[in-house]
Amino acid sequence: MKVLVLNSGSSSLKYQVIDMEKEKVLAKGYFERIGQPNSFLTHKVNGEKHKFEHQAKNHEKAIEFVLKRLTNDHYGVIKSLDELGAIGHRIVHGGEKFKQSTIITDEVIEGIKECIDLAPLHNPAAIAGIEACRKIVPNIKMVAVFDTAFHQTIPKERYIYPIGYEYYKKYGIRKYGAHGTSHKYVAYRVAQIMGVDIEKLKIVNCHLGQGASICAIQNGKSVETSMGLTPLRRNSNGK
Repeated sequence: MKVLVLNSGSSSLKYQVIDMEKEKVLAKGYFERIGQPNSFLTHKVNGEKHKFEHQAKNHEKAIEFVLKRLTNDHYGVIKSLDELGAIGHRIVHGGEKFKQSTIITDEVIEGIKECIDLAPLHNPAAIAGIEACRKIVPNIKMVAVFDTAFHQTIPKERYIYPIGYEYYKKYGIRKYGAHGTSHKYVAYRVAQIMGVDIEKLKIVNCHLGQGASICAIQNGKSVETSMGLTPLRRNSNGK
């Protein structure tokens, strides 16, 4: 089965097409400046990069253009969109509503919207990507993968802040964590490389990027993380 993975940002779109049977990335790319002048796509296939200057006024137009690249005779990796078994969407914040990846339905979209206050720069963009795919490829199943889901195993005494408990009950202020998809992958990859059952390991992960976090993993489950209420990232000055 081939899967299209999308990561929708406020003005960007990252994607990969993965052959799940061969465990191989067939194509990947990055659409930048969506909704702005001089938007462009960098598309990589067979080790070669191709740059396309294309005006995309919104995520729908950007995704339409990407799908055409994927089925193009020269730059494509599939002959038809019917080859895609599913589309996966990376969702930054699922709050306490989502403890695992889930098939996207109207109810799931509403749940993602309810978490916008916890990730105001991320969740609206993810919803835009989902809605765009619903219009363009309505017959393909979609799955939401939440960065916060992996951390839902953190014990309550660790995710509750030492402030008035009413703030948690009324506003949902607690530690949620971030970069869960990265932390989970790295932990399981470490176990695989070591040839040890992950349920027998204690691991400390460091996720370093525009945002950074540390995660303590015991028996394959997140038990503590440095990231808190909402994702953080450094600004252009590196702060």
